Amino acid sequence: MNILILGSGVIGTTTAYYLAKAGHQVTVVERQPGPALETSHANAGEVSPGYSAPWAGPGVPMKAVKWMLMHHSPLVVWPMLDMAMWRWGAQMLRNCTEARYRTNKGRMVRLAEYSRDCLAELRTETGIQYDQRTQGTLQLFRTQKQVDGTGKDIEILQQYGVPFEVLDREGYCRYEPALALVKEKFVGALRLPGDETGDCFKFTQGIAERAAELGVQFRFDTSIDGIETSGGKFTGVRTSAGTLTADACLVALGSYSPMMLKPLGIDIPVYPVKGYSITVPITDAAGAPESTIMDETHKVAVTRLGDRIRVGGTAELAGFSTKLREARRDTLNHVVSDLFPTGGDVSKAEFWCGLRPMTPDGTPVLGGTHVNGLYLATGHGTLGWTMAAGTGRVMADLISGRPTDIDMSGLTVERYQPGRFDA
Repeated sequence: MNILILGSGVIGTTTAYYLAKAGHQVTVVERQPGPALETSHANAGEVSPGYSAPWAGPGVPMKAVKWMLMHHSPLVVWPMLDMAMWRWGAQMLRNCTEARYRTNKGRMVRLAEYSRDCLAELRTETGIQYDQRTQGTLQLFRTQKQVDGTGKDIEILQQYGVPFEVLDREGYCRYEPALALVKEKFVGALRLPGDETGDCFKFTQGIAERAAELGVQFRFDTSIDGIETSGGKFTGVRTSAGTLTADACLVALGSYSPMMLKPLGIDIPVYPVKGYSITVPITDAAGAPESTIMDETHKVAVTRLGDRIRVGGTAELAGFSTKLREARRDTLNHVVSDLFPTGGDVSKAEFWCGLRPMTPDGTPVLGGTHVNGLYLATGHGTLGWTMAAGTGRVMADLISGRPTDIDMSGLTVERYQPGRFDA
């Protein structure tokens, strides 16, 4: 088949590789001059199946109020007359129940665990180097209440066979020796030894090169104006380079996917949640992290990527604004300096932001639509890098008409408009 992929972030590019391997002719259309120059560019670097969880959960509404009152707040909401944002927020609140949290987390872990295995296969198969480390994630708790609150997550980890360790101060210092300098600030940790880290941008660049070697064509600097259909079937994509036709099309445009889909009667609740990062040069290797640490209080991840420390997190509801706000930099500076005071030079940090495509239930939207030949892979939120390889594999299987290796129930657009969409 001749297949168009809209978007060359880590999701679109990885899917292009898998589709080319399956023998298809693939063209990737991207408005930027290269792959992974938007949300995939400088994320936190976590490949964290064990940490895959929806933001919506019991007690989150009250926590959100407290977060917004913190000096270094994990959440900022800019009041706007944006009905899409308020509708998305209302849908998220409906998912803040115990039952929905368990269902949504289970769906996310299912895809994320599969994706981690696919990523390991890709590393072996392609030899791509992307500052990867396979030393796990450490979720650090500053209060006993946070430790006690891990119970429901641990139950789900046990259900899916995800390995974990609950650690005291001495325990987490065995894995992250530099934390010994600040261990009195934390009461314990949850370690997820199956998690990994790596530079998403480097990976996407590498997989794009491998895809091109398999015949994938990348049309960069090409804007997308709309999707064309006829008789309920996909026919083409209007672009700045003219109308491109193909047998099938995958929409992997992240936060921008809904605006392409809505004219076709496909209404998905994907909304941009801005995240920030700083990239800090390491000045003291012994004082830097070994892998990834998640500060549960500030919802900020600190990751070692080669000779750099990537610090990523915070959530800002501000529509499609990509304005860099200094208050968010201050929070990231605070966290990395609080955890690893000698590790890096924050005065030389690179500051970045990206728009995470979030669904209200945290689960991405994968699979076909009521338009024959039109497929979706969007809504991964903060977990695009974690779920990229698995998403690419299942989308290649679906488009090729092959059975998928994992159960797709709950991962498709069917959950938003039951009965109308194909799985």
